[in-house]
Amino acid sequence: MRIGVLALQGDFREHRHAVEALGHVSLEVRLPADLDLVDALVIPGGESTTIAKLAVMYGIVEPLQKHIRSGLPVLGTCAGMIFLASGLVDGAQPQLGVLDAIVERNAFGRQNESFEADLDIAGFDDPLRAVFIRAPRITDVGPEVEVLAEVDGRPVAVRQGNILAIAFHPELTDDRRFHEMLIDMAGADREPLAEGQI
Repeated sequence: MRIGVLALQGDFREHRHAVEALGHVSLEVRLPADLDLVDALVIPGGESTTIAKLAVMYGIVEPLQKHIRSGLPVLGTCAGMIFLASGLVDGAQPQLGVLDAIVERNAFGRQNESFEADLDIAGFDDPLRAVFIRAPRITDVGPEVEVLAEVDGRPVAVRQGNILAIAFHPELTDDRRFHEMLIDMAGADREPLAEGQI
């Protein structure tokens, strides 16, 4: 399986290591043509505004939207979740708008208020140790979005069809279950989003 990692900014190298630790090939994605080479995609954490601006500069926003809407499995972590979403509580920046959710940036505070927590994830047998660094959270979701985990009553992990979005950093731990979930999605038959869906 070939898993792409959007390599514009942020901790894409750590995601590549996680994918390779599971025995799969990881590829850096920067240009539209790179998307044709991958079976799934990770959009990593980093600075969401920088990732969004570089995506515009590299001309990859519309190709990303097209591939994801056509069923390309994608995992967005932290800033990646922000980039996937359809709106922001605080300010504005380019977003893909493929995830029917509104996101609040830095919802848990600044860098020195980063924390770890054991989360109960829907579908996982055991809790997952989650690392939150200047993390966002979701304030509102559409009817097609399944909430997988919450912190303080707000979603921090969701799934909408072929889209996984989480507010934390699984690449910073040895728990690869979200990467495995993405790879499992890539192995399944892809179903494009229905007409009218985000």
